[in-house]
Amino acid sequence: MDKKKLALLIVIVSLIASWIHFDLGQYLTLDFIKQEQSALQAKIQSQPIVAYVSYFAIYVLATALSLPGAAILTLLAAAIFGFWPSLIIVSFASTIGATLAFLSSRFILRDWVQQRFGYRLKTINQGIEQEGEFYLLTLRLIPVFPFFLINLLMGLTPIKTRTFYLISQLGMLPATAIFINAGTQLSNIESLRGIVSTPVLLSLALLGTFPLIAKFIVNAIKRQKVYQGFQKPRSFDQNLVVIGAGAGGLVSSYIAAAVKAEVTLIERHKMGGDCLNTGCVPSKALIRAAHSAHEIQQAKQLGINAKIEAIDFKAVMQRVHQVIADIEPHDSFERYTKLGVNCIQGDATIVSPWQVKVNDKIITTRNIIIATGASPLLPNIAGLKAVNPLTSDTLWQLDQQPKKLLILGGGPIGCELAQAFNRLGTSVTLVEMAEQLLNREDNDAASVIRSKLTNEGVNVLLQHKAVSFKATSNDYHLVQLNDLTNNQTVEVEFDQVIVALGRVANTQGFGLEMLNIETTPKGTIKVNDYLQTQYPNIYAVGDVAGPFQLTHAAAHQAWYASVNSLFGAIKKFKTDYSVLPAVTYTSPELARVGLNEKEAQAQGIEYKIYTYDIADLDRAITDNTNEGFIKVLTPPNSDKILGVTIVGHHGGELLAEFTLAMRHKLGLNKILSTIHPYPTMSEAAKYTAGVWKRHNAPQKLLSLVQRYHQWMRKQ
Repeated sequence: MDKKKLALLIVIVSLIASWIHFDLGQYLTLDFIKQEQSALQAKIQSQPIVAYVSYFAIYVLATALSLPGAAILTLLAAAIFGFWPSLIIVSFASTIGATLAFLSSRFILRDWVQQRFGYRLKTINQGIEQEGEFYLLTLRLIPVFPFFLINLLMGLTPIKTRTFYLISQLGMLPATAIFINAGTQLSNIESLRGIVSTPVLLSLALLGTFPLIAKFIVNAIKRQKVYQGFQKPRSFDQNLVVIGAGAGGLVSSYIAAAVKAEVTLIERHKMGGDCLNTGCVPSKALIRAAHSAHEIQQAKQLGINAKIEAIDFKAVMQRVHQVIADIEPHDSFERYTKLGVNCIQGDATIVSPWQVKVNDKIITTRNIIIATGASPLLPNIAGLKAVNPLTSDTLWQLDQQPKKLLILGGGPIGCELAQAFNRLGTSVTLVEMAEQLLNREDNDAASVIRSKLTNEGVNVLLQHKAVSFKATSNDYHLVQLNDLTNNQTVEVEFDQVIVALGRVANTQGFGLEMLNIETTPKGTIKVNDYLQTQYPNIYAVGDVAGPFQLTHAAAHQAWYASVNSLFGAIKKFKTDYSVLPAVTYTSPELARVGLNEKEAQAQGIEYKIYTYDIADLDRAITDNTNEGFIKVLTPPNSDKILGVTIVGHHGGELLAEFTLAMRHKLGLNKILSTIHPYPTMSEAAKYTAGVWKRHNAPQKLLSLVQRYHQWMRKQ
């Protein structure tokens, strides 16, 4: 704690200690002020200005220090000053004192509280920033909540001081008026309970609903404003129209059909979206072929002499397309039609908040879910278009294997494709502007992936930026790179380039412009915690909404959007991203759920690290996959799992146990006490929990146990 904070704390503690030591509370009792009422009134008549100022200062000090007796001071004001003067004095004095207590709490404690508990308070902080006025007003209008406690707690939140003051001035006024009115009849008051009777408390509680009513009215006005200019139909053809048949759209329409709602799913291209047709499915099929090639190349380590006669790249790509075809029925028009979804192929256009046009037909609907996905980003680099760049959408049309492949982007897609093509025999150069691959991951995890790629022959160029491309007359093109470490130019030869620099939300071409639906600085559709756009009946999920570009994240959001859209009038659910796993499908895989070190440090969260080296795992040794580690983050002196990073063979599968534990708030002790079959990779989870246990063993208890054993040996 710095000197200024310590000095203020000492002053506050000293004043409170003096109050207790000199028993000043005896002067703020009902009996005392009733006895001294006449004398005090006489002094006021002789020195009114001094009396007003002195009383004002005493009230401010008592409130600022959260001293007991504010109710007695309020009664006293009414008895000696009268109703209106005392109402003005007490209203301002109590608000100023409350604000001083608020500021003291903020100055002394907020930084420490937010630093220590900021992650847990994130949702509360966001709520205060968005609706702090209504929340504070509700608390102020219901005197069941101690005002001094409200002052101190609100100081720990991000609410603005001006807002706190104004809302407190308004919110405390009704209760102040009730006490002052009672104080004008001081001689008839026998106890404070007589002032705040049950009927009075009920009246104030009803008054406390005013902010909720006000919030409802404000939201109604906002809805009326946003829908202004649109005519709402008297009835609707559908309960829900979903635009886009990727993961988010498919799950949304499936849930709607399952609860017997009338739902229409519109897709302009292919059912299954990017994941089935150009993303998850084809990339994993390619990775599988590359893994097989690598296994054969490494078979000699297992005592098997084998070699690859040839890799038929065209056949590899044919199998990729066959895998897509085999999975396609799971996402087909036929299957979803049987499930009760009205499936339409065509271009959808939102013409009003309740109308969607497709194939020259207007469909009226109570709700709309936008699930239009995203497309690969193609940056504006000189000469790029001239070399016919490939993306994760278009590379699946290749039927000839590139000899020299250039990949721009060291994220999950870039790393996965670099390793797969390299293992199939292509010479690969991977270019990344940042200091490490997989920039969102911890450096120790990303370093394992980089070393693996480099050892297998991928030319990894970190801190390099593509500045221009040159198409040549021979079989190869050139890219000019800027080495950011020394600002020198590097040229790399290639015959194909894959651009994997991220994806851009698909927000054009289906009517968002007509409705002026808001977007974020990242280009995604702006949604609230319930996945609503500024039109409460229009939702967005998946890549088009963000913040995660993951198939399972889109499906996760789809549940919230569909349930909120269909049942929001009864109950709405805020989207929960707290336990969201993600996997990069390199070899070894890099899997993560919850916080990593980067995020914990950025959010100021205290943590401890416990790491288990997979090189020690028996099954990994027998399978020749003994590389990588499991790293768990916990709070100090706790087995609660904050986050897990796994680098290892089938890391995505190993992650499931930790994800389940985090979701259901099970700690490492529970994992440690679970029986895992031997020998399996899953034992790594138990051994990781064992690392935590060893570091948190009760040393004092063990010392006593040791003495017990020593004693037993002598018996």
